[in-house]
Amino acid sequence: MAGERILIVEDDEHIVQTVRRGLIYEGYTVEVAMDGSSGLEKARDMPPDLVILDLMLPGLDGIEVCRRLRAASDVPVLMLTARDGVSDRVAGLDAGADDYLVKPFAFDELLARIRALFRRSQPSGAAPEVLRFGDLVLDTGTRRAMRGSRVIDLTAKEYELLELFMRHPRQVLTRDVIFDRVWNYDFGGESNIIEVYVRYLRQKTEAENEPRVIHTVRSVGYVLREE
Repeated sequence: MAGERILIVEDDEHIVQTVRRGLIYEGYTVEVAMDGSSGLEKARDMPPDLVILDLMLPGLDGIEVCRRLRAASDVPVLMLTARDGVSDRVAGLDAGADDYLVKPFAFDELLARIRALFRRSQPSGAAPEVLRFGDLVLDTGTRRAMRGSRVIDLTAKEYELLELFMRHPRQVLTRDVIFDRVWNYDFGGESNIIEVYVRYLRQKTEAENEPRVIHTVRSVGYVLREE
Protein backbone atom coordinates (compact mmCIF):
# COMPACT_ATOMS: atom_id res chain seq x y z
CA MET A 1 0.00 0.00 0.00
CA ALA A 2 1.33 3.43 -0.88
CA GLY A 3 1.52 6.24 1.65
CA GLU A 4 -1.62 8.22 2.40
CA ARG A 5 -2.53 10.49 -0.51
CA ILE A 6 -2.89 14.18 0.31
CA LEU A 7 -4.37 16.73 -2.10
CA ILE A 8 -3.23 20.34 -1.62
CA VAL A 9 -5.60 22.93 -3.13
CA GLU A 10 -3.73 26.22 -2.79
CA ASP A 11 -2.78 29.05 -5.17
CA ASP A 12 0.25 30.35 -3.25
CA GLU A 13 3.23 28.76 -5.01
CA HIS A 14 5.58 29.23 -2.06
CA ILE A 15 3.20 27.52 0.38
CA VAL A 16 2.55 24.72 -2.10
CA GLN A 17 6.22 23.94 -2.65
CA THR A 18 7.12 24.15 1.04
CA VAL A 19 4.25 21.96 2.20
CA ARG A 20 4.57 19.51 -0.68
CA ARG A 21 8.27 18.98 -0.08
CA GLY A 22 7.77 18.48 3.65
CA LEU A 23 4.91 16.02 3.24
CA ILE A 24 6.79 13.93 0.68
CA TYR A 25 9.72 13.77 3.09
CA GLU A 26 7.34 12.49 5.77
CA GLY A 27 6.23 9.65 3.50
CA TYR A 28 2.96 10.99 2.08
CA THR A 29 1.94 10.93 -1.58
CA VAL A 30 1.06 14.49 -2.63
CA GLU A 31 -1.08 15.93 -5.42
CA VAL A 32 -1.49 19.68 -6.05
CA ALA A 33 -4.23 21.84 -7.57
CA MET A 34 -3.89 25.61 -7.92
CA ASP A 35 -7.60 26.47 -8.06
CA GLY A 36 -10.92 25.14 -6.79
CA SER A 37 -12.17 23.61 -10.02
CA SER A 38 -8.93 21.70 -10.59
CA GLY A 39 -9.01 20.53 -6.99
CA LEU A 40 -12.49 19.07 -7.37
CA GLU A 41 -11.47 17.40 -10.62
CA LYS A 42 -8.41 15.78 -9.05
CA ALA A 43 -10.41 14.69 -5.99
CA ARG A 44 -12.95 13.05 -8.31
CA ASP A 45 -10.43 11.34 -10.60
CA MET A 46 -8.10 10.10 -7.85
CA PRO A 47 -9.78 10.34 -4.43
CA PRO A 48 -7.33 11.54 -1.76
CA ASP A 49 -7.12 10.39 1.85
CA LEU A 50 -6.99 14.01 3.07
CA VAL A 51 -7.40 17.48 1.53
CA ILE A 52 -5.51 20.63 2.53
CA LEU A 53 -7.76 23.41 1.22
CA ASP A 54 -7.14 27.16 1.04
CA LEU A 55 -10.10 29.38 1.87
CA MET A 56 -9.32 32.05 -0.74
CA LEU A 57 -8.99 30.48 -4.19
CA PRO A 58 -9.42 31.79 -7.73
CA GLY A 59 -12.73 30.74 -9.25
CA LEU A 60 -14.49 28.49 -6.76
CA ASP A 61 -13.51 29.53 -3.25
CA GLY A 62 -12.57 27.09 -0.51
CA ILE A 63 -16.01 27.19 1.11
CA GLU A 64 -17.74 26.01 -2.07
CA VAL A 65 -15.05 23.44 -2.81
CA CYS A 66 -15.43 22.08 0.72
CA ARG A 67 -19.21 21.84 0.36
CA ARG A 68 -18.87 19.88 -2.88
CA LEU A 69 -16.19 17.60 -1.45
CA ARG A 70 -18.32 16.90 1.59
CA ALA A 71 -21.38 16.16 -0.56
CA ALA A 72 -19.39 13.47 -2.37
CA SER A 73 -17.31 11.89 0.41
CA ASP A 74 -16.17 11.93 4.04
CA VAL A 75 -12.55 12.76 3.17
CA PRO A 76 -10.92 14.76 5.99
CA VAL A 77 -10.51 18.45 5.05
CA LEU A 78 -7.99 20.79 6.69
CA MET A 79 -8.81 24.40 5.80
CA LEU A 80 -6.08 27.02 5.47
CA THR A 81 -7.05 30.66 5.95
CA ALA A 82 -5.22 33.97 6.11
CA ARG A 83 -8.17 35.36 8.06
CA ASP A 84 -8.24 34.94 11.81
CA GLY A 85 -11.83 36.10 12.24
CA VAL A 86 -14.27 33.83 14.04
CA SER A 87 -16.82 34.14 11.21
CA ASP A 88 -14.35 32.81 8.63
CA ARG A 89 -13.42 29.84 10.79
CA VAL A 90 -17.07 29.09 11.48
CA ALA A 91 -17.90 29.31 7.78
CA GLY A 92 -15.22 26.75 6.95
CA LEU A 93 -16.34 24.36 9.66
CA ASP A 94 -20.00 24.77 8.68
CA ALA A 95 -19.08 23.92 5.08
CA GLY A 96 -17.72 20.59 6.31
CA ALA A 97 -14.06 21.23 7.12
CA ASP A 98 -12.69 19.02 9.90
CA ASP A 99 -10.06 21.48 11.11
CA TYR A 100 -8.52 24.83 10.17
CA LEU A 101 -5.11 26.45 10.37
CA VAL A 102 -4.40 30.17 10.18
CA LYS A 103 -1.59 31.44 7.94
CA PRO A 104 1.28 31.83 8.51
CA PHE A 105 1.73 28.48 10.21
CA ALA A 106 4.60 26.24 11.30
CA PHE A 107 4.98 23.08 9.25
CA ASP A 108 5.25 21.01 12.44
CA GLU A 109 1.79 22.20 13.50
CA LEU A 110 0.37 21.36 10.06
CA LEU A 111 1.89 17.90 10.31
CA ALA A 112 0.47 17.35 13.80
CA ARG A 113 -3.02 18.32 12.63
CA ILE A 114 -2.74 15.99 9.63
CA ARG A 115 -1.73 13.11 11.88
CA ALA A 116 -4.63 13.87 14.22
CA LEU A 117 -7.11 13.90 11.33
CA PHE A 118 -5.82 10.57 10.05
CA ARG A 119 -6.11 9.04 13.53
CA ARG A 120 -9.67 10.31 13.90
CA SER A 121 -10.65 9.02 10.47
CA GLN A 122 -9.38 5.48 11.08
CA PRO A 123 -12.40 3.14 11.12
CA SER A 124 -12.96 1.20 14.31
CA GLY A 125 -13.29 -2.53 13.88
CA ALA A 126 -11.82 -2.49 10.36
CA ALA A 127 -12.04 -5.80 8.51
CA PRO A 128 -8.96 -8.02 8.95
CA GLU A 129 -6.47 -8.09 6.11
CA VAL A 130 -3.68 -10.39 5.01
CA LEU A 131 -0.66 -8.26 4.11
CA ARG A 132 2.02 -9.80 1.90
CA PHE A 133 5.52 -8.80 0.88
CA GLY A 134 7.44 -11.53 -0.89
CA ASP A 135 7.36 -14.56 1.40
CA LEU A 136 6.52 -12.41 4.43
CA VAL A 137 2.84 -12.57 5.46
CA LEU A 138 0.98 -10.70 8.21
CA ASP A 139 -2.61 -11.53 9.15
CA THR A 140 -4.12 -8.48 10.90
CA GLY A 141 -7.06 -10.55 12.15
CA THR A 142 -5.02 -13.13 14.04
CA ARG A 143 -1.94 -10.86 14.37
CA ARG A 144 0.13 -13.76 13.10
CA ALA A 145 3.27 -13.34 11.01
CA MET A 146 4.94 -15.91 8.78
CA ARG A 147 8.07 -16.07 6.66
CA GLY A 148 7.40 -18.77 4.13
CA SER A 149 6.02 -21.67 6.19
CA ARG A 150 7.70 -20.48 9.39
CA VAL A 151 5.59 -18.80 12.08
CA ILE A 152 7.13 -15.69 13.65
CA ASP A 153 6.20 -14.90 17.24
CA LEU A 154 5.93 -11.14 17.78
CA THR A 155 5.42 -8.91 20.79
CA ALA A 156 2.71 -6.23 20.55
CA LYS A 157 5.14 -3.46 19.55
CA GLU A 158 7.01 -5.70 17.12
CA TYR A 159 3.69 -6.48 15.45
CA GLU A 160 2.74 -2.80 15.19
CA LEU A 161 6.11 -1.91 13.69
CA LEU A 162 5.98 -4.75 11.17
CA GLU A 163 2.41 -3.83 10.21
CA LEU A 164 3.52 -0.24 9.56
CA PHE A 165 6.30 -1.44 7.27
CA MET A 166 4.02 -3.86 5.42
CA ARG A 167 1.39 -1.20 4.83
CA HIS A 168 4.06 1.01 3.24
CA PRO A 169 6.30 -1.34 1.21
CA ARG A 170 9.28 0.22 -0.61
CA GLN A 171 8.47 3.57 1.03
CA VAL A 172 11.14 5.17 3.19
CA LEU A 173 9.69 5.85 6.65
CA THR A 174 11.45 8.49 8.72
CA ARG A 175 12.21 7.87 12.36
CA ASP A 176 9.74 10.61 13.32
CA VAL A 177 6.96 8.94 11.33
CA ILE A 178 7.70 5.53 12.85
CA PHE A 179 7.81 6.90 16.38
CA ASP A 180 4.57 8.83 15.94
CA ARG A 181 2.59 5.95 14.40
CA VAL A 182 3.88 3.12 16.58
CA TRP A 183 4.54 4.91 19.87
CA ASN A 184 1.98 7.72 19.29
CA TYR A 185 4.03 10.73 20.27
CA ASP A 186 6.74 12.88 18.72
CA PHE A 187 10.29 11.59 18.61
CA GLY A 188 12.72 13.78 20.53
CA GLY A 189 15.91 12.31 19.05
CA GLU A 190 17.38 10.99 22.29
CA SER A 191 15.96 7.45 22.20
CA ASN A 192 17.27 4.43 20.30
CA ILE A 193 14.07 2.44 20.79
CA ILE A 194 13.36 2.28 17.05
CA GLU A 195 16.78 0.81 16.34
CA VAL A 196 16.24 -1.75 19.09
CA TYR A 197 12.89 -2.90 17.70
CA VAL A 198 14.15 -2.96 14.13
CA ARG A 199 16.95 -5.23 15.34
CA TYR A 200 14.40 -7.50 17.03
CA LEU A 201 12.36 -7.72 13.81
CA ARG A 202 15.43 -8.48 11.75
CA GLN A 203 16.47 -11.26 14.12
CA LYS A 204 13.02 -12.83 13.85
CA THR A 205 12.44 -12.35 10.12
CA GLU A 206 15.97 -13.55 9.27
CA ALA A 207 16.13 -16.38 11.82
CA GLU A 208 16.79 -19.00 9.13
CA ASN A 209 19.12 -16.86 7.03
CA GLU A 210 16.35 -15.45 4.86
CA PRO A 211 17.23 -12.35 2.80
CA ARG A 212 16.93 -9.05 4.65
CA VAL A 213 13.74 -7.07 3.95
CA ILE A 214 14.00 -4.22 6.50
CA HIS A 215 16.78 -1.89 5.36
CA THR A 216 18.35 1.19 6.90
CA VAL A 217 18.33 4.45 4.94
CA ARG A 218 21.22 6.29 6.52
CA SER A 219 20.30 9.51 8.36
CA VAL A 220 16.63 9.16 7.31
CA GLY A 221 14.89 5.99 8.53
CA TYR A 222 13.97 2.54 7.29
CA VAL A 223 12.33 0.86 4.31
CA LEU A 224 10.75 -2.53 3.61
CA ARG A 225 12.15 -3.67 0.26
CA GLU A 226 13.82 -6.54 -1.50
CA GLU A 227 17.51 -7.27 -0.90
